[in-house]
Amino acid sequence: MSNKNSAGLIAAVGLIGAAAAGLTLYSAGTGMAKAPADAPAPAAAAPQENSSEVKSVAFQQSSFGPGPVAKKVPVELEKHGDVRVDPYFWMRDPEYPTVNDEDTLNHLKAENAYLEKVLGGEESPLRKSLFDEMLGRIKQDDTGVPYVEGGWEYQVRFETGKQHPIYVRRPAAGGGEFTTILDVNQLAEGKEYMRVTSMEVSPDGKYLAYTEDDDGSEMLAVKVKDLTTGEYLPDVIDGASYGLAWANDNRTLFYAIRDEYQRPKKIFRHTLGAEQAADTLVYEETEGPWTAGVGKTLSGRFIVIVTDNNATNEVRLIPADDPAAEPIVLAPRQTFRQYDVAEQDGTLWILVNDTHRNFRLVKAPADNPAQANWEEVIAGSDDVYLMSVMAFKDWLFLFERDKGNQRVRVIAKDGTEHFIAFPDAAYDVSPSNNAEYDSNVLRVNYTSLVTPATVYDYDLTKRELAARKVQEIPSGYDASLYTSERLMAPARDGRTMIPISIVYRKDRPANGTAPLHVYGYGSYGIPSDPTFSTARMSLLDRGFAFAILHVRGGDDMGRGWYEDGKLEHKVNSFTDFIDATQYLVQQGYAKAGNVSMSGGSAGGLLMGAVMNMAPDGLYKAAVAYVPFVDVVSTMLDETLPLTAGEYDEWGNPNQPDAYFRMKGYSPYDNVAARNYPHILITAGLTDPRVTYWEPAKWAARLRELKTDDNVLLSYTNMGAGHGGASGRFDRLKEIAMAYAFLVKAHGVE
Repeated sequence: MSNKNSAGLIAAVGLIGAAAAGLTLYSAGTGMAKAPADAPAPAAAAPQENSSEVKSVAFQQSSFGPGPVAKKVPVELEKHGDVRVDPYFWMRDPEYPTVNDEDTLNHLKAENAYLEKVLGGEESPLRKSLFDEMLGRIKQDDTGVPYVEGGWEYQVRFETGKQHPIYVRRPAAGGGEFTTILDVNQLAEGKEYMRVTSMEVSPDGKYLAYTEDDDGSEMLAVKVKDLTTGEYLPDVIDGASYGLAWANDNRTLFYAIRDEYQRPKKIFRHTLGAEQAADTLVYEETEGPWTAGVGKTLSGRFIVIVTDNNATNEVRLIPADDPAAEPIVLAPRQTFRQYDVAEQDGTLWILVNDTHRNFRLVKAPADNPAQANWEEVIAGSDDVYLMSVMAFKDWLFLFERDKGNQRVRVIAKDGTEHFIAFPDAAYDVSPSNNAEYDSNVLRVNYTSLVTPATVYDYDLTKRELAARKVQEIPSGYDASLYTSERLMAPARDGRTMIPISIVYRKDRPANGTAPLHVYGYGSYGIPSDPTFSTARMSLLDRGFAFAILHVRGGDDMGRGWYEDGKLEHKVNSFTDFIDATQYLVQQGYAKAGNVSMSGGSAGGLLMGAVMNMAPDGLYKAAVAYVPFVDVVSTMLDETLPLTAGEYDEWGNPNQPDAYFRMKGYSPYDNVAARNYPHILITAGLTDPRVTYWEPAKWAARLRELKTDDNVLLSYTNMGAGHGGASGRFDRLKEIAMAYAFLVKAHGVE
């Protein structure tokens, strides 16, 4: 949804926060498993005593002794006449989301201790060396590019030695000193986890409303601060979800509340000074699989309520000048129809997939937006995929893919259009913190596999790009040492070509002896775009090539690419990954058995399925971050937050055909007595998206049945959820742990 929430304070953190560390934040939207390239899941905690040194021994299970053996308490699970026996069902605490079961906690802690026995603690030579390398690539005292909103100039800062961002502002006219409006480091004092998510300043600039997560569970609290006095209002809203929107009266705040299953179902209207119990219910989503969120158009004219179930959505509009008005449905929900809307001077611009799966652009009068009044402006195309729309007062922007390549289309009020020319052939571009509706400058975030994160301002009248900030790498970065390629690998169907983005040092051996690491995701229509990572340099400088395999299930090549990798076509994601890997081997990028792989969340499902399906000896090692691997049991459990809303992605196992199809690839249900690569599995104890017991059970079953002498490690972050540690340095420690595993597995220390 092209709303104001995509343009505010949180968006400004991107370049100097996660991106500067070579990371990308997890998506905050709905979805069982949304994770981007290079984003590790929960990992390192405090090192165990005497764990800082690890003897130099062969990286084989027998070198370290057996890992923790979980007790077995067989439970029979019957569905459609089929009986599955789950010996590790007990790992789910019956009081979840509270986890107090002593046996479960002791087992997770034992797995954590075993990982440090094998890899060493945070201060062990390899992990510390990797961390120091990554830390040296971060400018610790960093500042974001200032931007203007509502008469104020805002900026995000990081200070040396501090983990979290600091938000500051000053009057846009006249300059002066910046003053702090929120220091997340102060909020994090005494807490193991702290992440501020949605942040919105009232239109008059007086109040800051934000949501905070202090344990990784994504059960948020809304707080409001008076920026003129620096004092907090007594208004505190508990049990909230992502997204906030101010009405134009500067007193009314819209927010979403989660139900008992942690699903955002209700949109409330809050008046400053009132108790939460007195808030007005504006909308309640009653269909089980559907969730609700709230935002605001960049124009400031409408509060936007969006409901969806991943495959279908519905938009409601409330005039921001009349917050008590009844929401108006833009287009009633219709199965598999999705649409995105932006408002511009009385016109609604709507991207919709009603006549073509790659979407078309229509417009309608904002005061009478019934479908009968929709006028087509750009028809749907097999080659051009319209991803999102954004509107300034005099300009319209379409973020698109043309045969898989990203581009930005600019349409002026007179209908003339052009495309922004960017310097690389393949890149990732997205809107940055564009907070002013009446502007002639578009700000974008830009990166490629070899181009550090860059903030560009694009002058819409002069058609000129100006770099406002290029990610600084204090320890140095010489782009001439690295090269990237775009390859196309044939799939086993003989028709489909799978895109591959690959980066490596130019002096890397070309005889196939150097290691190759492949990454994939392939779900929810989320692409795996070619972005820069400073952390990844620690692998590249050790001779690794790093490849992103753009498998079906993402929308990398258009909406059809997504549809061909979901539901009954899900197996295409797995076979694409194997086929693309084998192509890279055939082309000499590495020899079979010298390839490692990683994926997170739904990409963890990809890892598990590939390990069960791939030829023996193709992969040397695998990292599965917060992996969604117990597919059938999870999708049969409607008490979990995301299950019901995922049926259009995976299928509904209450239906026999879907059940047996999902059982056929579910990693946990297909672990067998066979050889597996070295494996690292991570989890988060408070993760509401992929619950901790899925990776824990999978690790236990793998350890029970695998027939090889390869290392199997399982790590649960006992103080974080799906996105891992919240502090920027703690995140680097997580990456260092995973990279230490890969370096040891490949024997390139």
